[in-house]
Amino acid sequence: MEPLRRILFAVKDPERPSQPGVDKAIHIAKQLGASLELFNAISTPVFLELQPLTGTSVAELRDEALASRRKRLEKLVARARRRGVKASCSVEWDYPPHEAIIRRAETCGADLIIAEYHEGKRLKPWLLRLTDWELLRNSRLPVLLLRSERRWRKPVVLAAVDPSHARDKPARLDTAIVDQGKRLARALGGKLEVMHANNPSAVGLLVGDPAIDGATVAVALEEQQRLGRKRFAKFADRSDIPQPQRHVVAGDPATAIPRLARALDADLVVMGAVSRSGLKRVFIGNTAEKILGSLPCDVLVIKPSHFRSRIARKPRGMRVAAPSAYMPLTA
Repeated sequence: MEPLRRILFAVKDPERPSQPGVDKAIHIAKQLGASLELFNAISTPVFLELQPLTGTSVAELRDEALASRRKRLEKLVARARRRGVKASCSVEWDYPPHEAIIRRAETCGADLIIAEYHEGKRLKPWLLRLTDWELLRNSRLPVLLLRSERRWRKPVVLAAVDPSHARDKPARLDTAIVDQGKRLARALGGKLEVMHANNPSAVGLLVGDPAIDGATVAVALEEQQRLGRKRFAKFADRSDIPQPQRHVVAGDPATAIPRLARALDADLVVMGAVSRSGLKRVFIGNTAEKILGSLPCDVLVIKPSHFRSRIARKPRGMRVAAPSAYMPLTA
C-alpha cells in the first residue's frame, strides 16, 4: 500500500477561536510522517447590490476575503510547524464546498482528506449534512470525517469488512480497509479490531417459488450465515488478524457497526462505500451514509480502487449573484 504522504484538511471556519479539528489533523499528520495542507473554500455568494452600497468592487472584496482567510490559516500553519509537521495553506473562491475540497485535494496531490463532521438538522436521523454526504460520495480519495474532538492516543480502530460482498463491494476493498486500519493503529500505537456484520437476506430465496415455506427459508438463511462466518474466517486468516480481534455480529450493518463501536469504545471506524447514482441514492444511500449519524467516533471511508470522481478539475471561482428585482440599489 502506498504511504500517506500528504493530507488535506478542510478548515470549516478559519475564524473560530478554537480549532480542535486542526489540532487533531496535526497530530495525525505527525504520527504518520505526512505533510499537511490546510484548505478553506469561500463558497458564499457575493451580491452585486453590495458594490454601490459599500463602495467596494467585487474584485476588492474577493482579494480582501482571500487575504483575511489566508492570514488566519497561516497562524494555524505556524502551529503545525512548531509541532514538527511540514504544513502549508490555501484559500480559494470555489463552490459547492464538497467539490472545492475534492478539487484542491486532487490538485495538491493529497492521499487523504480530513474534514470535520457537520452537525445540524437533517432530513432523517441517519442522513448526513449535504457537504459530508457529497464529499463521501464523490471523492476517490479516502475521507476521514472527524465526529469527535478527542485526540487519538493508542486508538481502537474498528475495520468493518464484508467478505460475502453482499453489498456490491469488490473483494479488494476489504483488503484496503484492513490495510488502512493496520497502518493507523500501528502509527498511533493503537489496536485494530476487525468485524463483519453477518446479515444474509431472504429476498432472493422467496423469488420464483410461491410454495417455499418458513422452515426452508430459515434453513437457507442459516446456511448463508455459516458461509458468511467461513468467508470472514478465511479473510481474517489471510490478513493475519488474531482471533481475539475478530468479531462476527448478526444484524444490519447500519446498526451492528455503531453498536460494536460503542462496545469496544472505538476511536475510529474504517469502512468502504460504493457510490450509487440516480434517485436511488437519495432514498437508499449506502451503509456509510446510514450509519454515520449513529457512530460515536470518527469514520474513515474508502472507495474501490477503480472509482473515479466526476468532479470538474477547474475551480468555479467566486459566485456572484445578480441584483434582486425587489431590492433597490440606493435608498
